[in-house]
Amino acid sequence: MFALIDCNNFYASCERVFRPDLQHSPIIVLSNNDGCIIARSNEAKALGLPMGAPCYQYQELLQKHNVSIFSPNFALYGDMSHRVMTLLSEYSPDIEIYSIDEAFLKFDGFDLFHLQTYGEHIVKKVKKHTGIPISVGIAPTKALAKIANRIAKKFPQQTNSCYYINTEEQRIKALKWTRIEDVWGIGRQHSKKLQNIGIQNAYNFTLLEDAWVKKHMSIIGLRLKHDLQGIPTLDIEHIQAKKNIATTRSFETNYTSFDQIKERVATFAISCSEKLRKQKSNCSTLLVFIHTNGHRKDLPQYSKNCVIQLPYATNSAIDIAKFAIVALQKIYKPGYAYKKAGVIVMDILPEHTKQYTLFEDSNPKHIAIMQAMDTINNTYGQHTLKLGIQDQKKMWKMKQEKLSPKYTTNIHDIITIHC
Repeated sequence: MFALIDCNNFYASCERVFRPDLQHSPIIVLSNNDGCIIARSNEAKALGLPMGAPCYQYQELLQKHNVSIFSPNFALYGDMSHRVMTLLSEYSPDIEIYSIDEAFLKFDGFDLFHLQTYGEHIVKKVKKHTGIPISVGIAPTKALAKIANRIAKKFPQQTNSCYYINTEEQRIKALKWTRIEDVWGIGRQHSKKLQNIGIQNAYNFTLLEDAWVKKHMSIIGLRLKHDLQGIPTLDIEHIQAKKNIATTRSFETNYTSFDQIKERVATFAISCSEKLRKQKSNCSTLLVFIHTNGHRKDLPQYSKNCVIQLPYATNSAIDIAKFAIVALQKIYKPGYAYKKAGVIVMDILPEHTKQYTLFEDSNPKHIAIMQAMDTINNTYGQHTLKLGIQDQKKMWKMKQEKLSPKYTTNIHDIITIHC
């Protein structure tokens, strides 16, 4: 058996944990630089606020209904996610953290457990220990667990926020209830194609011939079909190191000088190197891109990227920043107002598999330097110690006018209780 645990309206719920006065009020969370709506409470959804909509287009509606607006507090959300996932790991040794607010559990050897009661206990414990409401779906396969979770979320009162698909009758009823466009793993194009041949729900999909599904939706679609039929095909995927790591940002203003962009690209490269070291990996290829503001039709437009094969695998901030600047020099053109840049490191392999070269390699002193930098920055705060190429006063400040306190990750923001 598999269980899918999903945190309800996760970002909004994180804000509510420390603001109980907003328990039944509409809440939205915005994207970086307070641009678009990326999360909504149920109350905000009921007002018709669409996901991904630019916030400024709905100012009148937001003010009319006194909607609480928050800038994204990713430090808080990440820490709350870690707390939830730590609790979930107590319920099964097999856990797949699917996203910041979702996880699969595999219940092997749980034959003597009453899984409905077990799932309801998970709901209560996570709520009690973190304040985050969750929904639990339990079923013989991952795809069915996803549907069971959807039912638990849709009907929390009837299911106690936990729905268990345990019989063939329940499976068929759940599949007939699930629209084809809502099936996990079926994207917009495939759902349109299926609707065009009369497939309106998940049950209709499971009645298709295997050969048709494989031809039009590849082996991945066929595995999904079998999973929906109750045949376990998709298994738990344990955490793997990322294959690509990207750091990209829009600038607060248009940059026109090479030195301005060079400092930003170097900083992005250093951020990528930190992420590499955190997962104990090296990279051997990097991509740098820059482009102008596509919304400014009154300005000349330019966009370019450059891929560089590194002479040796590395996770040194010094090396990666150096090669990123080399790539930038190849694509930068004067006379343009640049709005965004980014660095992506690729061909990532574990540190212990590094292939050394005969004549050129990273300076061995970099290992000790990077360890010292990471230790200081982890102890005293990010960007406490920087490389000389970085702007010592610039702190990568995004527009976050409605940022809530970092209640759980910053001692200065810890909540105060008046007794």
